[in-house]
Amino acid sequence: MRIQLLSSLFLFSFSSYRYRVSSQPEHASFPPRGWNSYDSFDWILSEVDFLQSAEKISQRLQPYGYEYAVIDYLWYRKNVPGAYPNSLGFDVIDEWGRLIPDPDRWPSSEDGKGFTEVAQKVQSVGLKLGIHVMRGLSRQAYDANTPILDTTTGRAYEESGRLWRAKDIGITERACGWMPHGFMSVNTKLGAGRAFLRSLYEQYAEWGVDFVKHDCVFGNDLDVDEITFVSEVLQKLSRPILYSVSPGVIPTPVMEKDISGLVNMYRVTGDDWDTWGDVAAHFDVSRDFAAANKIGAKGLLGRSWPDLDMLPIGWLTDPGSGRGPYRMSNLNLDEQKTQMTLWAMARSPIMFGGDVRRLDETTSNLITNPFILEINSFSTNNMEFPFVTGTKVSAHKTTNHSRRLRRSLKEVGTSHTQFLGFTSCNHPKVNGWSIKALDQDLDQICWKESMRSHEPLCLYKRILTSDGRLISNQGGFHLLASHEMEFCLDASPRKKRTSKEFNSGSFSPCRSDANQMWELSNNGSLISSYSGLCVTVKSIDGIMLEVEADFLYIR
Repeated sequence: MRIQLLSSLFLFSFSSYRYRVSSQPEHASFPPRGWNSYDSFDWILSEVDFLQSAEKISQRLQPYGYEYAVIDYLWYRKNVPGAYPNSLGFDVIDEWGRLIPDPDRWPSSEDGKGFTEVAQKVQSVGLKLGIHVMRGLSRQAYDANTPILDTTTGRAYEESGRLWRAKDIGITERACGWMPHGFMSVNTKLGAGRAFLRSLYEQYAEWGVDFVKHDCVFGNDLDVDEITFVSEVLQKLSRPILYSVSPGVIPTPVMEKDISGLVNMYRVTGDDWDTWGDVAAHFDVSRDFAAANKIGAKGLLGRSWPDLDMLPIGWLTDPGSGRGPYRMSNLNLDEQKTQMTLWAMARSPIMFGGDVRRLDETTSNLITNPFILEINSFSTNNMEFPFVTGTKVSAHKTTNHSRRLRRSLKEVGTSHTQFLGFTSCNHPKVNGWSIKALDQDLDQICWKESMRSHEPLCLYKRILTSDGRLISNQGGFHLLASHEMEFCLDASPRKKRTSKEFNSGSFSPCRSDANQMWELSNNGSLISSYSGLCVTVKSIDGIMLEVEADFLYIR
């Protein structure tokens, strides 16, 4: 059911070009793809485990476009009794207050080499190295009041006749919301604050890092000043570094400060794990960011992509457990297929989270399905659309269709699709709805105009009684996509909107909310009791896609 529902919610097409020709390489031309250590190792990842994983990624996933191997958080923390994500005093820092790898877990980092040797080994097998970093300054460096490196001179930063230190730039009242003992913002209005951040990212470039995941600077922990300055620093580096930012809590597509042009990836969800509730939450997120035209928008030296988080499938650990992979994902196979399909159609970066050293055949087939990955890379104008009843598929190119599709997604039929839109009730084309009685307990409301000889679009009419039971009735009612699925038409996903803000309707699980209640006027207008807008029907012509292995069907 979940797979079928997903196929009815998103519409996409394929772009007419595949590669960009330019004298300067474009960052993140397509959604990045790789592996991240967090879902399988929490924070205790070691150099041995990471390099073993990189070798497996190169052998099994790199041929399918997985190119980043990302070391997630706390690579600088000592794995000793008393150390945990929000602990204080267990980090390894250099004389300038900069975090460096824990040498017990990352022995090649000794003698100030950082991740240099790890980067070389990762890149030698055709991959790119990514690391997770936190906002601003560590509390440990602040308490130690370390001096600040001026990379232009190689000495301690000096301005206005004095040396500047960590306590001069740290903003203690702006600590990271989910790790308050760990990190705080720095004052980027100060030359010393900017010098400190510059020294961090120049050091990452010197190590050979290709990707930075910058955490606790987005959502409720938004730090536009730090994101902006880091973006400026990265543009000036001789080494290209892909830039991703992550939130403390879920951001919204209509942000007070739009940072998408400053980055290449930005995570649009919280910390997601292997429960169906976490997966289901991404439907609305995907819809909203697509509607806001954020998919593949202009980004840092290229494009930017809303990130739905890692894929928690395969062999995993638990969040905050402080242990390595020990269990299989709690998502069943249908749920995993749904998640992979949604990530592909939403054009999210694909970051596998399971232990790649124990990659089973089922999981491997799921994350390397060539048709799903092609949708992720090359589809365009992806959006949510409602359940469709008035669709007719042309007969050409349907012979032996399944066999042809294995060779090419482009050899498919065409379809005519009707979908719902919202507009002012004063519009002349909203008076097209009428009731069609199916039996004594169930009515349909149908759009009376047939679109170019195609069948009309019909919805099912029901209302909530005081005990929450759905029955047919007159007056305010729900509009259901199907009498077999309890998904109702929303007038608005979150708030009251004007007709100019609406592009198309959307369905979500039926509730007693006012934004799912409708009325049919005597003149045939279908009116939202919540927004006062009316429903109309539009039509488009598109391609018919049918993906192997029950991933996706659009007819």
